[in-house]
Amino acid sequence: MDVGMMMIFSTYGWQDCADDRAWNEDIRLARIAADSGFDCLWSAEHHFNDYSFVPDNLALMAHLTALCPDIDVGTAAVILPWHDPLRVAENAAVVDLLSKGRLRFGMGRGLARREFNAFRVNMDESRARFDEAAPMIVEALRTGFIEGNGKFYKQPRTEIRPRPKYSFEGRIYAVASSEDSVDSAARLGAHQVMFADRPWDMRLPVIERGRELHRKYHGTEPPHLMLTEFCVCGTDLAKTEQEARQYQGKFVESNFYHYEFLGEHFKTVKGYDAYQQKAEIARKGGLEGAVAGFMKAASWGTPDKILRGLEERRKLLGDFELNVAFRFGGTPYEVSERGLKLFAKEVLPVLKSWAAKATAKAAE
Repeated sequence: MDVGMMMIFSTYGWQDCADDRAWNEDIRLARIAADSGFDCLWSAEHHFNDYSFVPDNLALMAHLTALCPDIDVGTAAVILPWHDPLRVAENAAVVDLLSKGRLRFGMGRGLARREFNAFRVNMDESRARFDEAAPMIVEALRTGFIEGNGKFYKQPRTEIRPRPKYSFEGRIYAVASSEDSVDSAARLGAHQVMFADRPWDMRLPVIERGRELHRKYHGTEPPHLMLTEFCVCGTDLAKTEQEARQYQGKFVESNFYHYEFLGEHFKTVKGYDAYQQKAEIARKGGLEGAVAGFMKAASWGTPDKILRGLEERRKLLGDFELNVAFRFGGTPYEVSERGLKLFAKEVLPVLKSWAAKATAKAAE
């Protein structure tokens, strides 16, 4: 199994946590992960709020590719409606060149109304902008040339310099939780990216739909989906359950706040029907219900409990890539570091052996 570490860069849930402290702590964890056998360092693009603030995750990855030369780096994701696709393609090509082909390029369309408003972009246009920009960027990274003649991006044929040197085959990812999103990811041939916020049996129909669409469009088996989650790992089960309720709970609270899931606006925003359903569930169950659902989906507890949960998830969903965050929701740095190191020592080697067993079985 391919296992990465997710960096949130958040101050929500901490008392008097300065922005530079948040960044320093996440980067300290990144260096530990890079030295502990993880496959990739990931971060999402977010702006303006203590929920998460990584305004340029490609710039961050350029830094990390020098700081950690033996691990892949990834964007989960660059939010395309907020950018010119030409600039995204150029910047991705630069990071990939500097990293010698270690960039995993992930894209998304965005969800927070506050971020769209600040960028002066109509949220109703997010799906159309993404579907227009994403193929342009993927083609540019494949061929070295970008062009487009759609509604939003009138792009004359232009060469990308530095020219992309390494194939991006298998290194394209797209956030996909709704029917529209999995269709877009499938058309791109991308890894489908999901976040652990609801029980996985609820997500299975959309996951399977994405796989079916990939087979339809490409005639090949789809790449593994990537599941991003938020982990509390320790040796004392009762203590880690208490920590999970506190820190995963605080993260869910920050998620409610940032995305305004208790509001009504998803009813009127084009292309966000799946999130309107989530908002309705959130209003009915409240924060307590959302935290309970989150804890069913995410990993917490002893290494043995976490492994058993991931085994059950694998039986349900099939093989997947995993992307794990350890610092979120006010988690003290020492708890984050403890969880990361224990996960790396006792969980990661077992997950790695799963891939080896699958390969060995296929070869028989």
